[in-house]
Amino acid sequence: MTRIFHISDIHFGLEDPRALAWLVDCVAQERPDAVAITGDLTMRARHREFAAACQWIRALDVPVTVEVGNHDLPYFNPIERFFDPYRRFRAIEHVLERPLNLPGVAIVPLKTTARAQWRFNWSKGHVGNHALADCLARIDALPAGTRAIVACHHPLVEAGTRGKALTRNGNKALAELARRQVMAVLSGHVHDAFDLIRPTPHGPVRMIGAGTLSLRTRSTPPSFNDLVLRNGDIEVTVRNLEAVPTPAMQIEDVPENALPPREPGEPVAPIAAISPVDPPMH
Repeated sequence: MTRIFHISDIHFGLEDPRALAWLVDCVAQERPDAVAITGDLTMRARHREFAAACQWIRALDVPVTVEVGNHDLPYFNPIERFFDPYRRFRAIEHVLERPLNLPGVAIVPLKTTARAQWRFNWSKGHVGNHALADCLARIDALPAGTRAIVACHHPLVEAGTRGKALTRNGNKALAELARRQVMAVLSGHVHDAFDLIRPTPHGPVRMIGAGTLSLRTRSTPPSFNDLVLRNGDIEVTVRNLEAVPTPAMQIEDVPENALPPREPGEPVAPIAAISPVDPPMH
């Protein structure tokens, strides 16, 4: 048995201190084999936010892997965003990441962020050809018998409930990952947990999303995924401070953003704990 705590969207700068302290206690008492963080460590990629994230993650004292999220790219410095957008993230990634020793399993990164896109909303996902090729090469290079779990920030979904593009080239990426029979794709970004099967021309792919540990909740309380790998399968428990059962924490579709649901038909977790107003953004 292998156990991984999958967390996402911590958003230092608008973090939830109570939720973070709770997760630290869970790690200290239960000692998972690894912690996988699927992006948005910060709110606005400020140096002090990265420093706080780095200090908190190092205190977990277990092997950690971190992926970059759209909030981790410079927000107030357009020159740095265009010419070296991952400099701040690379600096803490080098300090934080430790080799993972997971028997028969490897966590493989897939970058879904972009410094700019040919659309107004740059917060949405984009799987570039180079990023996908790098991910696939890492999977193909794994030792025989090793299964891959792919970690990225954005769910690999091209179209949401209203037919708008979410992650460009997401379908292409899912199809290629299906060829390689990945165990699952871990992601975050939408601040609600999910566990969905996505069909592709080469077979189905399981997508597992983690909620948030920030104050920017959507329709469920702060949470993280407790993943148990056993007999070639992944058992998912959505841990949360309100003791809400896992099925009631998971949404049935991937929303277009992390904002509270406002319109009929927007994906909402069964508990329907919708924030009455948008959380503060600054």
